[in-house]
Amino acid sequence: MSASLRAFILVFSALCGPKGGSGLLSSPTNVHLTSYNMNLELSWNPPEGAAGDLVYTTEYKSPVAPYRVGCVNTPYLKCDFTSLNISITEYGKYTCRVRAQVGANSSDWVESKQITLDRDTIIGSPNVSLFSNGETIEVSIKDPDFVVSELRNVYSLATYNITYWKDGQLETAKSVSNRQQNRVVLSGLELWTKYCVRVQIITDRNSKPSEPSRPVCESTTSKEEAPWVAVIVTFVIMALAVALVVVAVVYRKSISYFLCPRDALPQHFKEYLLAPPNSSTYLAMRYSHPPKEIYHQISIVAEEGHPLEVAVSSCSRQPDVRAGGELQEKRERLRSTEAVKKS
Repeated sequence: MSASLRAFILVFSALCGPKGGSGLLSSPTNVHLTSYNMNLELSWNPPEGAAGDLVYTTEYKSPVAPYRVGCVNTPYLKCDFTSLNISITEYGKYTCRVRAQVGANSSDWVESKQITLDRDTIIGSPNVSLFSNGETIEVSIKDPDFVVSELRNVYSLATYNITYWKDGQLETAKSVSNRQQNRVVLSGLELWTKYCVRVQIITDRNSKPSEPSRPVCESTTSKEEAPWVAVIVTFVIMALAVALVVVAVVYRKSISYFLCPRDALPQHFKEYLLAPPNSSTYLAMRYSHPPKEIYHQISIVAEEGHPLEVAVSSCSRQPDVRAGGELQEKRERLRSTEAVKKS
């Protein structure tokens, strides 16, 4: 069909109204259903000579259920069904289909091949860590994360194939196969030598091995350190700590007396300090009466024309403030009396 004829059909279809599924639109090509780490993804190529405003709708089904809607009116060329919160099981068989749409027109459905999730999924690479100890290297393996379930739940008999070689000598690589433990020790290595390791996962129901891990390298050391030495040292330290705590609780009073002893005076000091005093001066001061105070009475005599004088007692050198006040008061009275007489 020529391009001009196809354009004429599209314009005629748009003028005459919607005719869904009429086949006037070309269908998507290269429709392919895949699974990576137990997801379910449909991908496709756009129709030949497709317009820029095309959208796509996808559906999926299993042998026990009819087609159900997946991605609707998506402009992308793929649809991840596991991201749509739909029910996908790790042992299910699935078929998907897709069609193109522009306006009210749509193409025919194009169906993918059926896949069985646990048999056809592509298993990603494991994560590998290395720990050297003398002439040995411990390989620690972490399984890839699955979208549905976990690797050990889906593949109970999964094993690891470990390939290792001296750095720069891949052609002399050695392998350790069929290991189910996720920690494997490579022994008999040369001291002070850098080794690189790569791991693949082999499963019982999936014919394809996993993607290989990226090479990880680590150097051996000069002398192997016995791991039991650290265990014994740790145990001894913990035992000593517990023993010290027990002793401190049981003998806490004795320890307190030892750390903070009471001051002990010699016996002759105690006798001297406790003996009653026999000094004559001390006894005289202790049993003597207070001394008798000697004092004289003060008499104030007022004479006409002469100021009043205060006789001070022999036992005091300070002026009597109260007497001074009375004296001032008498002087004022005397002046008042003289003023009256003169008038």
